[in-house]
Amino acid sequence: MNRLRVRDLMTEGVFAVNANDHLITVSDLMDERNIRHAPVVEDGRLVGLISNRDLLRHSVKGQAGILPELERSMQLTITAGEIMTRDVETADPDQDIRDAARVMLEGKYGCLPVVEGSRLVGILTESDFVRFLASGD
Repeated sequence: MNRLRVRDLMTEGVFAVNANDHLITVSDLMDERNIRHAPVVEDGRLVGLISNRDLLRHSVKGQAGILPELERSMQLTITAGEIMTRDVETADPDQDIRDAARVMLEGKYGCLPVVEGSRLVGILTESDFVRFLASGD
């Protein structure tokens, strides 16, 4: 019997940002692509992860008296590398999908970047599991 592997569910061709990208760029691109997680790479190597939660933590949205122009200019002074989570839990493409699911569940992670060595090759998200179950395969 064939076991389901991470590569069977993961999303390939992952959108990633660079550690030097400004927060405003990262935020705009994540909004445009309607994604909640952006791996941070340098020379194709995974060095961190930014989530919507990270962006909210470093946002001044909704604070009294902060003009949108000021918020945007403040986001131009912060880089992805400054707010990213380092030492990110990852998955291997050939890892059993149940093991990856356990890691996500126990760690309360919304995603696992998928790496071969240190090279980013995909991402496994909660949405990938939902998409798989909804397809009935």
